[in-house]
Amino acid sequence: MSDTATRVPAALAPDAGVTPLTRSWKTPVVLAVFTVLLALLVLLAPRTGESTFRLSSESDAIVLPSLVVGVAVGAWGSIVLMALLAAAAAYFVRQAAKVPRWIVAAYIVIAVFGFLCWAAAGATIPVTGLLAGALALAVPLIFGALGGVIGERVGVVNIAIESQLLGGAFSAALVATLTGQPILGLLAAMAAGVIVAALLAVFAIVYMVDQIIVGVVLNVLIAGLTSFLYSQVMQPNAATLNTPPRFDRIAIPLLSDIPILGPVLFQQTILVYAMYVAVAAVYFAMFHTRWGLRLRAVGEHPQAADTVGIRVGRTRFLNVLLGGAIAGAGGTVFTVGSGIPFGQEMTNGMGFIALAAVIFGQWHPVKATLAALLFGFASNLQNTLSVIGSPVPGEFMLMLPYLVTIFVVAGAVGRSRGPAAAGQPYIKG
Repeated sequence: MSDTATRVPAALAPDAGVTPLTRSWKTPVVLAVFTVLLALLVLLAPRTGESTFRLSSESDAIVLPSLVVGVAVGAWGSIVLMALLAAAAAYFVRQAAKVPRWIVAAYIVIAVFGFLCWAAAGATIPVTGLLAGALALAVPLIFGALGGVIGERVGVVNIAIESQLLGGAFSAALVATLTGQPILGLLAAMAAGVIVAALLAVFAIVYMVDQIIVGVVLNVLIAGLTSFLYSQVMQPNAATLNTPPRFDRIAIPLLSDIPILGPVLFQQTILVYAMYVAVAAVYFAMFHTRWGLRLRAVGEHPQAADTVGIRVGRTRFLNVLLGGAIAGAGGTVFTVGSGIPFGQEMTNGMGFIALAAVIFGQWHPVKATLAALLFGFASNLQNTLSVIGSPVPGEFMLMLPYLVTIFVVAGAVGRSRGPAAAGQPYIKG
């Protein structure tokens, strides 16, 4: 059995095959539509003055001067560049070539910059604060997305990410309060995620119940259970059961002094550093180890994996538990990670956005992480614009993260192929 994975056909790995490229105009059309929308916004609601982007604070080791941009120059200049990138994307599609990722990435950056130039006219945007807030909001999404990627790669659709985050938040707050140790709260959150994942695995793998139904039921169950325990146990004894300590921030020498990115990435808590390690570890293990090959083989073609001696049910069960532990750790962010008490349904649908990041990230740990960062940025953008008094209606800003989720998932579906056996129970022949 030690060399089982080496005998698995390479075709079992989803990334090994080469899919014929079909000409799709979806990307250039979407880029063109957003370009026109931004142009109409700037044209129909013109604003004057200057927008200031504060790149650092006076306490930073290296203080950068603020970037001051005229609203008209910044907005219309961005629109022109966006149009050029949309045209470049159309050119690649016309040549039956794949649109390079750098075009889409550059387009997103330029579009955000142009929109901020218009929205922040006469105001100052703290760039470091905007990025730091985006990372903070993305951390639970990243943990949840990693758990979802592992589950779907092994063949189990994890709709229960929301319940794993919520159960992790509750357990972390309770245990950290009782012990006074945030790290024990993190371990309790992971244990809660494993318990939820075990329920999912038992019903979906052992009893072969529809995975979507099991996930939805678990979300409702954990939401009701934590709400009951909160109202009946936690809230009446908040001082002793729901006052969790928080993780201290740890600045990494030298790295934390890098302008802009240093304070964002390297002045964080141990929970965020653990997230960095988790992303790298899941990526390396999934694509460069025997465990990863077995996992992907089971999720892509369980019958073939079974013929070479891989125990499909056991592999799925253990990896669903692993994904639950990682997702449960993300729940820690809501309580111990932020130093705030647990509240009813405080995850607020973040598990479903994490699931969207899995799809948008094409079931790849690094791409899913980038997708989660995009959603986190959209969430924090509405907070920042509300603070600086942007003319954008507050109702629209509250919808922004979910609109981004809808658009990116709509753009990903159809051109992304998930594991072939995801959601399908395996019956040994």
